[in-house]
Amino acid sequence: MRRRVLYYGALADGQTSLYRMRALVRLRQQVIPFDLTKYQFKWGKLNALCYRFPVGPLIAKINADLLAAVRTEKPDLVWLEKPTHLTPKTIRCIKEAGAQTVCFTQDSPFGPRKDGCWYQFNRIYRMLDLHCLFRMADVPRYQAWGLNYLKIQLSYDPLQHFPPPPVWSDKNRTREVSYLGSPFEDRARFLRTLLEAHRIPLVISGQGWQKVIVGAERERLTRAGNLQDQGGMLKDGDYRECIWRSKINLAFVTHLNEEDVAHKAFEITACGGFLLALRTAGHQECFEEGKEAEFFSSIEECADKIRYYLAHPAERQEIARRGCERAQRSGYDNDTQLSRVLARLEEMRPVK
Repeated sequence: MRRRVLYYGALADGQTSLYRMRALVRLRQQVIPFDLTKYQFKWGKLNALCYRFPVGPLIAKINADLLAAVRTEKPDLVWLEKPTHLTPKTIRCIKEAGAQTVCFTQDSPFGPRKDGCWYQFNRIYRMLDLHCLFRMADVPRYQAWGLNYLKIQLSYDPLQHFPPPPVWSDKNRTREVSYLGSPFEDRARFLRTLLEAHRIPLVISGQGWQKVIVGAERERLTRAGNLQDQGGMLKDGDYRECIWRSKINLAFVTHLNEEDVAHKAFEITACGGFLLALRTAGHQECFEEGKEAEFFSSIEECADKIRYYLAHPAERQEIARRGCERAQRSGYDNDTQLSRVLARLEEMRPVK
């Protein structure tokens, strides 16, 4: 079914919400964007304040503008990416207009992280038609609440995350080991130990490191090539090429976000990269250990596997090849996962 979809989300370059909107277009949906980035302030601290306390004139304007778009565009479906700004009145008006609502929230509103942004979400989530769930911890909650949900997979975008040219080899891989991401939880300590105690040739890139690695340490790691911090998130082609140029790519999960798998696990494997991730039940379900990816449960095991696979390139490259095949074969891409959401919404439509 071809739907008119009003798509509410942050649609800046490099955002996974933008990738998913494009996937809906590829799935032949008629998509009308409602871009939250146009409501951002130039001053970052003011954005952080509004994020933690979603009340006041800005929130009122977002709600009014969304309802105006609903009246003008008359959507069949309002797709809500992390709806932390919307009020119960807005959701009631959307439903009265005859549109279905789907909630796509990759972060955990109910876990121990306590982001402080969930005030409005906690007022509306029981009103929404369908919730996309990514973590097993949420399933019994939504079952107990009697809410409609679909357990789906975090996913990669096939137009952004794809393997390098066939001629690519270790001659093109200028990074021995990479971590592309933020210093959540104990990752700074973990990576420091790999660098200093185990002498692992690691390169760190991503946002937030300027707050964690400072002063003389920052200068030393930057000079040695261990820290390549561009001051922000790696996006699109820059992100993909960092995976391509890395012999080994590390991935973790954020425990405070109750994650079962790392989103990066699917992006790394889809890019043909060798994945070395924290051992979790979720990762082991998605990729066969030792054949499609490798996992670790301690710093020592991580360091040992890095040394082994740097010394055995043929094994490493074969595992990376099979991991990429698994990501494609198992449908860990946006188009496959979102087609499941659309199919469930169709099942939920009342029979006329």
